[in-house]
Amino acid sequence: MGIELELQLVNRRNYNLATDALDLLNWIEPRELQDKIKLEITQGMIELNSGIHTRVDELMQELKELRGALIKSAQRLNIDIAGGGAHPFQSWSEQRITPSERFHHLHRKYGYLAKTFTVFGQHIHIGVANGDDALYLTHGFSRYVPHFIALSAASPFYQGVDTAFDSSRSNVVRAFPLAGTVPVLTKWSEFENYYDELLKLGIIGSMKDFYWDIRPKPEYGTVEIRVCDTPLTLELAALLGCYAQLLARWLLTERPIEIHEDYYLLYQYNRFAASRYGLDGEIALQGADKNSPAVKQTIYTSIIERLHDLNRYAKNDAELKALIRLRQMAHDRQNDASWLRQTYKQRGSLNDVTRMASELWMKHTSLPYVQ
Repeated sequence: MGIELELQLVNRRNYNLATDALDLLNWIEPRELQDKIKLEITQGMIELNSGIHTRVDELMQELKELRGALIKSAQRLNIDIAGGGAHPFQSWSEQRITPSERFHHLHRKYGYLAKTFTVFGQHIHIGVANGDDALYLTHGFSRYVPHFIALSAASPFYQGVDTAFDSSRSNVVRAFPLAGTVPVLTKWSEFENYYDELLKLGIIGSMKDFYWDIRPKPEYGTVEIRVCDTPLTLELAALLGCYAQLLARWLLTERPIEIHEDYYLLYQYNRFAASRYGLDGEIALQGADKNSPAVKQTIYTSIIERLHDLNRYAKNDAELKALIRLRQMAHDRQNDASWLRQTYKQRGSLNDVTRMASELWMKHTSLPYVQ
């Protein structure tokens, strides 16, 4: 597994987004770490990329090292770094496109959407053996998109208001063409034909043009989960990576899910429920067969049940601890969105909320609401 984290650069005057990504990257030391810290579409963002890991504790150790390099560079520029899925009060129209042929192409192609894409997500990559496995895992993971959205939700505030969503970022991403879900294909040869057809039509130029919630990444040999908000802490980022890894072990070993033409029938409803209500949302579950009626279940209950079942796929104490920590989150129905709202209730200022979120990301490791 590996993860990517899109992070906020904030000034220390009023904690609005800074525009220092280019300078920040130039100050990164040691220099070889620049390969793991990358520019994003606008200049108030920076992306952190982990290496390849099989253990969550080793992933966590690397994240701490990368954070240390980022913080050292940020201190030179007198800026702070924060997690969270959306900056609480930045204005999209004020953002600057990062100088890059690809980013300028996206700005020309998508217009204002390119700047509204100043939102911050965690992407999780899970390695797979072949293309058929990649498609099965892509479809299999989609059943658990509400879990990942609800656990990671960290964008209740957007453009200066409380959106009433736990993850407002989810709505921004949905505006792009070729967002949503992969077609219901199960053989990699079928996917190659689909890809080649869109390529010939000029609809896409590469896999990057698919903004699906989950997509195969053949250049890496992975399946990429793209629905998570960037967490406020390193611990939650690592926990989400571990959850994806354990889910993949179960899905690819037992093949418990049957892919059929109606597979995504309830997907949009369930995705909305997780984005809107977080862990308290209710998802609709299809019956065991086409003749069985759908039923509803709270997201936190669904998460607890799945985490309990995954105990048998944990290979070490670090993974068992990760399952315990995630279960506690679900049981208490606490996520980053609830922490952000509670902080705003206490402080009464979105500037203060952002300042405290940046302190949480830079100075702490553990979740503030799980003991």
